Amino acid sequence: MNQELFDIGLQTRREVLGAEYVDASIKNADDFNLPMQELVTQYCWGDIWNRPGLDRRTRSFLNLAMLTALNRPHEVKLHVRGAINNGLSKEDIQEVFLQAAIYCGVPAAIDSFKIAKEVFKEMGI
Repeated sequence: MNQELFDIGLQTRREVLGAEYVDASIKNADDFNLPMQELVTQYCWGDIWNRPGLDRRTRSFLNLAMLTALNRPHEVKLHVRGAINNGLSKEDIQEVFLQAAIYCGVPAAIDSFKIAKEVFKEMGI
């Protein structure tokens, strides 16, 4: 493991998803899933999320669309919160899900809308 890239990833992951969630994920990792936490933190959050080609806001747009396409509700929930933290508005998120409905499927987009409403309520927005 590249400790420097892991540390950068951990910082980015906390800034986007929230320190409470990320710290709990790391703390609750065991021998079985710790390697996955390290891989995600180092490569996803340390390397990809910190590349200069796209800003965090754009990466959030992409993630919401891709996670909707893959119908990954748990990850959609995390990344709706992250998208808000990265400057997306409710209207931006709405547009992502409408676009995804046409290109990825209405059922997946409906699930994403439901999840986003839950997150907005939790965040008081």
